[in-house]
Amino acid sequence: MAISDIRLQNNYYQVIDSSGNKIKEAYSGNVGELQGFGSDFILFLRNNYFITYDENFNKIKEAYSGNVGDLKNVAASTINFIRNNYVVTYDKFFNKISERYNG
Repeated sequence: MAISDIRLQNNYYQVIDSSGNKIKEAYSGNVGELQGFGSDFILFLRNNYFITYDENFNKIKEAYSGNVGDLKNVAASTINFIRNNYVVTYDKFFNKISERYNG
């Protein structure tokens, strides 16, 4: 099921589908701080790790922030980071897709 929105209510992140129905929720203290989301994953930052989850809050993958860089944005099915003057694009499994100079 596609993710349409994420909302924070009473310290719980709720995943919302395109019909406005709640799919699942998770306590913010367990998942971290929301960084963004795509149609099939959610990105959180917790203890210096970026972590992707699916719509049911099943962990997909995590990556140490020092290895991937500073978050630029989440766009569609990709995550963009800035690292050493490059924009580096990853998928939700933190597999590098591409990089380009950001200067």
